[in-house]
Amino acid sequence: MSEYSLQSMAPKRPGNFPQAVPDSPGIPRSVAGDMLIAPFNDADLAASIIRENREELAAVIVEPFQRLIPPRPGFLQALRAVTAECGIPLIFDEIVTGFRFAYGGAQEYYGVIPDICTLGKIVAGGFPLAVVAGRADIMRHFDRGEVGDAVLPQIGTLSGNPVASAAGLATLEVLRQPGVYEAAFATGKRLMDGLARMVREAGLPAQVIGLPVLFDIIFAEGEITDYRAGLRQDFDALRRFNRVLREQGVLKGDTKCYVSIAHDEADVTKTLDAFHAAITAEVAFRAKG
Repeated sequence: MSEYSLQSMAPKRPGNFPQAVPDSPGIPRSVAGDMLIAPFNDADLAASIIRENREELAAVIVEPFQRLIPPRPGFLQALRAVTAECGIPLIFDEIVTGFRFAYGGAQEYYGVIPDICTLGKIVAGGFPLAVVAGRADIMRHFDRGEVGDAVLPQIGTLSGNPVASAAGLATLEVLRQPGVYEAAFATGKRLMDGLARMVREAGLPAQVIGLPVLFDIIFAEGEITDYRAGLRQDFDALRRFNRVLREQGVLKGDTKCYVSIAHDEADVTKTLDAFHAAITAEVAFRAKG
C-alpha cells in the first residue's frame, strides 16, 4: 500500500479519466496530481493519455488481468507498443497472475513482456515472499557497485528471509513439473463450467467471468470490461452466495475463486455441490420477493 497506488482503485463514479481520486483518507491532495488513470480495456483512450503525457510519465502500471476481467484481445499489446514508442517503462502487477496463469505468468499467457513486474502469493507456496523482476538495465540500479550514487535502496526487515526463500525455491520446483498447469486449468474448468451451467439453468441475472484458475460469479448482466462495469452487480446477492458456500464448508475470497493444484476430485465434487446449494438458495430468496 502506498499513497501513489491508492488512487482510483475503487472509484465511485463511472468515469474520471485521467483524473486520479484517492481511495483512502490521509493522502495529500498533491499526490493525485502526480497520477493519471487510464481505463482498462480501452486501448485507444489509454494510448492517447500516454502519448499526451509522455514527457512527464515515469511508468505505466497495469494488472494484465484486472481482478477478474481478462484483457480484450490486443489491449496489452497496444500498451506495450505505445510505451515502447514513448520510451516509458511498462510495469505489470503480477502478484495474482504470476505463476498462476503459466510458469511465466500473464506475460507468458498473453505473450506481452513488460519492463518490470511484481510477483507474490504463489511464489512461496504460502510463505511470505514477494519479488520484483525486470530488465537488467533497470534492475542494476539495486546494485551500488553497478551504478554508484544512482542506487535504489531496497531495505526490508524480512528481505532475503531464508525460510521463505527456501519455500519459494521448493514451490518453483513443483510448478516446473510437467502437466501442472494443464491439471490446474482442467480442475478450474470443471468448476467454472459447472457454475455457469447452474446459473443458466436457474435463470439468474448473473454470469461467471475470469479464467479457470481464477474466476467468480458476477450478479449482473451485460459485458463486464473493467472495474467500473463490475460495480453495477448485486453485491448483496454475492454476499448471500458466499455465505451459503461457507455453510457448506467451502471457503473462497469475497470476489474470487482460486484453484490450486492441491484440489482433488473430492474437492471438485464438494465445491460443485456447494455451488448448487448457493444457487438454489438464491433462487428461493428471489422467489420470496
